[in-house]
Amino acid sequence: MTTNKEKMLAGQDYQILDPELAADETRARRLCKQLNDLDDNDNAQKDHVIRQLFGTVGKNPYLQPDFHCDFGYNIHVGDNFLCNYDGVILDSAPVTIGNDVLFGPHVQIYAAYHPFNPERRAAMIGKAKPVTIGNNVWLGGGTAVVPGVTLGNNVVVGANSVVTKSFGDNLVIAGNPARVIRELDPEEVD
Repeated sequence: MTTNKEKMLAGQDYQILDPELAADETRARRLCKQLNDLDDNDNAQKDHVIRQLFGTVGKNPYLQPDFHCDFGYNIHVGDNFLCNYDGVILDSAPVTIGNDVLFGPHVQIYAAYHPFNPERRAAMIGKAKPVTIGNNVWLGGGTAVVPGVTLGNNVVVGANSVVTKSFGDNLVIAGNPARVIRELDPEEVD
């Protein structure tokens, strides 16, 4: 027998109101509240809570309040991750974030979504696709990244962009939907 949690983790359709998943969300919500209530000068405790919340964490993670996520255990961040105020990561599928990544305020990463079919949506069926963000990426304030997107290394995303498809390395993208504005110059990458 396959549980809804096993289905979710395998990328299959799952029941979002499942009691086991609800308990996992409650755990994540409590850890987020604990993290959000900590003072800025309590870096050791912040680091400890982030490591309890996320699946894997590199060196020097920093999250401003109020941070929210679904489960936390599907979030994997590299070294020097900074998430500015009011970040949201819906991590029903893995969300992998590289080294030296900066999120502006109000950045939203969505691995979770719902079926288009209204009957399945009314039945509270969840779906999810992984989101991957490379190294040295800066997501401007208000950016939303939707399920299944991969961003390469050295990508800058303009404020309030909606990233609906994947992009390669060394780019500036912006808009709704996001499109390539220009390539980064070699000296900007070095």
